[in-house]
Amino acid sequence: MSAAQHAFAFLSSTPMRAEPSDLSEMVNVVLFGEAFEILERKPKWVKIRLQHDSYEGWIDPQMCKGISPEVYEGLRTSPKYFQGAVAGQITDIHGQSFSLTKGACLPGLQGSILEIGQHTFTFEGALHQSKKDRESLKDTALDYLGTPYYWGGRTTFGIDCSGFTQMVYRMNGIYLPRDASQQAKKGTTLSFLEECQPGDLAFFDNAEGNIVHVGIVLEDYKIIHASGRVRIDTLDHSGIYNDELGKHTHKLRVLKSVVD
Repeated sequence: MSAAQHAFAFLSSTPMRAEPSDLSEMVNVVLFGEAFEILERKPKWVKIRLQHDSYEGWIDPQMCKGISPEVYEGLRTSPKYFQGAVAGQITDIHGQSFSLTKGACLPGLQGSILEIGQHTFTFEGALHQSKKDRESLKDTALDYLGTPYYWGGRTTFGIDCSGFTQMVYRMNGIYLPRDASQQAKKGTTLSFLEECQPGDLAFFDNAEGNIVHVGIVLEDYKIIHASGRVRIDTLDHSGIYNDELGKHTHKLRVLKSVVD
């Protein structure tokens, strides 16, 4: 990649690490079409800040393509489309194809053609029908049922709890920060579980009082969340009750509504 100060990810999912090392913890993944600033460079790594949520980490520079500041700013406001099916495909002008995962970003897509700066791609797949309503949030969440838990993941091949809520909301036009503790600062606090509607968020803390888990509220005192896998459990005033284990697994801290 050139010495551009802005770039976008052109592979299905690019690992983002806490430190510039293959041995470092993976804290996030960058999906196709997501743009970012380049903050720092090392011989085999670049530190980036994602445009959509300001999350920072290190990636391999071979996994991204440089763009101009003007293109970067244009991507900020361009219409966003998202891969809707579990898998799709993108092909560059050289005929090389890459698979796309659900939730891949397709900014400014026109028909099957996607242009990002000087880079042109052809898209094959189904688009997600984004709607800022509770029913769409619930339906999108249910699409991830059974996805294995994977720390730092944001795809149908592996996802963590806050990656799950961020992706479900983002695909329906509502932007959340990356981590559960950050997401808990958004929206309106609800005093009682009875006030919740499908699509609201429930947050859970650990023994030290730190928010460490999040899930999406469903009807009939149920919650869908990523714990071992994306699953549906019972939600009560104490927290999440896992019927398989016969016990509460997460302690309820706060309930939030971020849907108008």
